Amino acid sequence: MGRDGPTGPVLRGSAHRAGESPESYAPLADREALAVIVSADGVGPIILERLLAACGNPNAILALARRRDGAAAVRAASRDPEGQGLAMSESAAEALAVAARRVEVVLKDLRAAGVVPLAMNDPGFPERLRRIELPPRVLFVRGEIEALSAEAAVAVVGTRRPTDSGRRTASRIGAALARAGALVVSGLAVGIDGAAHAAVVAEGRRTVAVIGGGHARLFPRSHDRLADAIVDAGGAVVSEHAPGTIPSKGTFPRRNRIISGLADAVVVVEAGATSGALLTASWAMEQGRECFFLPGAIDAPQSAGCLAWLRDYEGVAHVVAGVPQLLEDLGLMASAAFPVPAPRRLLVPPSRPVRSPSRAARRVELSPREDRIARALLDGAATADELVALTGMPIAAVLAGLTALEAAGLAEGAYGRYRVAGFLAIADPGPAPHDPSVPPGAAEPAA
Repeated sequence: MGRDGPTGPVLRGSAHRAGESPESYAPLADREALAVIVSADGVGPIILERLLAACGNPNAILALARRRDGAAAVRAASRDPEGQGLAMSESAAEALAVAARRVEVVLKDLRAAGVVPLAMNDPGFPERLRRIELPPRVLFVRGEIEALSAEAAVAVVGTRRPTDSGRRTASRIGAALARAGALVVSGLAVGIDGAAHAAVVAEGRRTVAVIGGGHARLFPRSHDRLADAIVDAGGAVVSEHAPGTIPSKGTFPRRNRIISGLADAVVVVEAGATSGALLTASWAMEQGRECFFLPGAIDAPQSAGCLAWLRDYEGVAHVVAGVPQLLEDLGLMASAAFPVPAPRRLLVPPSRPVRSPSRAARRVELSPREDRIARALLDGAATADELVALTGMPIAAVLAGLTALEAAGLAEGAYGRYRVAGFLAIADPGPAPHDPSVPPGAAEPAA
């Protein structure tokens, strides 16, 4: 914007001076024009906003770039009118001029990558993302666009080098969120991100992965099958970068604002002092999202970032005190995430061979109370408080049930945390094993 009108002096009479007719290029839909513009290496969200402010719309940017002096013209248009920032680089301007003359090639590459551009003014563009500061003007989507606008969405992020415990916790959180009806958003990176995505896919639910490069340059390559599984499960893999964009250190921080922008809250599961997951948390706080951090051992490098944020941002950074508690804090129903199946009979084999056939298996009849507690332990509850939240039973009943399970060798506890033991530790929580007292061909006991 300037004294000479909405497009500025560089556009006035430009087609005649350049000897070209803008009408020789058919106008594109905004989503396609934006896709062509951002395919030019070096055109980021800030430069794109300046060009739109100067030119008015995406097709006008392309028309300017097609001039004989197109590179110089778009570079002039990209200058900050307030003088607070540099114009786009000469290489980026040249790349944009080339892309503007290769529209069909760029769009062909887009189709070949199997992605669909989604402009900010399209009906399917997620409203959460539209409201953030500096939203992406166009998203490249592979999968279901509807998945981006789930009623409830939570981002789960963390380090690429998690502990085994952190990986398991990310899986538990991702699965629980999915079962409770929330969309899980993450970055498809190895480590915490991948664990959360994989857990949701295993539940047959939707998850959205925001990648830091183009779809044709998927990173990490080891997650190409996971990306396929996300799409097959009804989710989506999205990027603000054109398919051919090579991921770099500069592209990943940009994608983090989209991860947080697509969610109502961000959960950080293990993050070192300089982890990129903390940048996602920073974006989340600026965007008005809630942030939750998993505390960990004070001498674990993977917990340093989470502990620092819990200390430095008291009242803003929330602690993850347990999976049911997290769901409650997010306004989600823990009972939906941890359904308790109907009681069933468990057959427990002896710990060592015995001579008497009558002792080939001993039957353990769990009371309804003990069965509910055992099921909650199998579903990931680890403390008495979590068991109370999942089972809905009073604390006294939970403690009594735990005592009975421990006496039967089916649970064990240490320092206030419990886990299944004995046969339950190796049993498949699916259908009950065959009862040797039932004749072949007869019905199995009811599950």
